[in-house]
Amino acid sequence: MPPPDPYPLPEEALEETFIAASGPGGQNVNKVATAVQLRCDVFKLGLAPYAYHRLKELAGSRMTNDGEIVITARSYRTQDANREDARARLADLIAKAHIRQAKRIKTKVSRAAKAKRVDGKKQRGAVKQGRGKVSFD
Repeated sequence: MPPPDPYPLPEEALEETFIAASGPGGQNVNKVATAVQLRCDVFKLGLAPYAYHRLKELAGSRMTNDGEIVITARSYRTQDANREDARARLADLIAKAHIRQAKRIKTKVSRAAKAKRVDGKKQRGAVKQGRGKVSFD
């Protein structure tokens, strides 16, 4: 028995389409539509703002301008297996979006490093000043 899904997917947010798989084939290839395209309306998931923004980053080009995530599954030979694969990948994306990222710890630059950087700037400025300007007679 699989563990309960921590982020259940509401059925009204999902739309499934079966696609005839493309690829190499000949005369005798069975043209059954086994590939699944799963579309999920992100706004119907009721995500927290941080999870929504993180989901947008994770989904990348799979997210449309209308706020839909499009996942295509064609790894398996049956519709049911591809359906389960697409739903599992979507659930995995949503679970990853809920993981809070650690905030970056700001580090303070040491006085020695700051002084060294300032000295380098002064040296470069002196070199530029020593070049002088070119004047044509």
